[in-house]
Amino acid sequence: MKYRMPAEWAEHERVWVGFPWDDREWPGSLERAQDQVAAFANAVFDGGGGEDVYLITGSENAAKRARSLVDKGVHVQNRRIGDCWLRDTGCIIVHADEKRIARNFRFNGWGGKFLMTGDNGIGRKLAEDAALEVVDCDWILEGGAIEVDGHGLGITTEQCLLNPNRNPGLAKADIENFLLRDLGIEKLLWLGKGLTGDHTDGHVDNLARFVAPGKVALPRASAEDDPNAAIYADARGRAIAFGLEVIDVPSPGRVGSGASIQPASYLNFLIGNNVVAVPKFGVAADREAIATLEPLFPDRTVVGLTSDAILAGGGSFHCCSQQVPV
Repeated sequence: MKYRMPAEWAEHERVWVGFPWDDREWPGSLERAQDQVAAFANAVFDGGGGEDVYLITGSENAAKRARSLVDKGVHVQNRRIGDCWLRDTGCIIVHADEKRIARNFRFNGWGGKFLMTGDNGIGRKLAEDAALEVVDCDWILEGGAIEVDGHGLGITTEQCLLNPNRNPGLAKADIENFLLRDLGIEKLLWLGKGLTGDHTDGHVDNLARFVAPGKVALPRASAEDDPNAAIYADARGRAIAFGLEVIDVPSPGRVGSGASIQPASYLNFLIGNNVVAVPKFGVAADREAIATLEPLFPDRTVVGLTSDAILAGGGSFHCCSQQVPV
């Protein structure tokens, strides 16, 4: 059976969104993160005209607060979930002939850094709730580590997929073969490192996003002190050499306090049926980034939404969501 992972702009049946709930994981920022995730869920739901949104959380108290923040049409569910990062703990849905398959990859807490009860079971549970057939995959892969254009092209980073804390027994060729077997990725662009401060070891969804077949958006440094300037330049060179058309999107620049650098990226957006939800960080480049992305999605509304509290937890809108294609 031949599998093919659809591009994110393909029509969705629903989207799962993780709702922060454990204050031990969100010290001092839980309520603000909840507010921002709820605003994201409402934007994707788009008054009922976008898609079905399933907001998944881990306690009844959090579910109650979620219901007070979102449109009544958003489905709020209390499940046995670790944290909110469903891009990585949820299944990846692929097309296989005339049906859909939920590919359930192994998950080890981003290389053993953050192991939470529920993270290894939530993907299967959500897929079964959606009446999807689930097929287990015998290696570790997080959804944020791979980007596809729906036509057989994929992008990832060496820092993540070749990291010995994931699949130490697999060589680069093995991983390429598994991505072809499990997701239908026929040609793979390997970028180098991901963003500074990214505890996922360089997930590609902060660095490179397809906006059309063969067309990829990449950040460009916005200031001299941008901590990722060399990483962006390296990615751009590799993408051009690979034959992709590159669209430059401004970087937020240095985001963080003191020596702490947060992995802020406008590319951590979700492409919904009606909207493209783009994170904003309260910095000068916010407006330019939105303006750059708008013409890339002429059939959707590009919406900028505040995401600084979600970023404090390590990610943004793409990280906490996972779409189910029709």
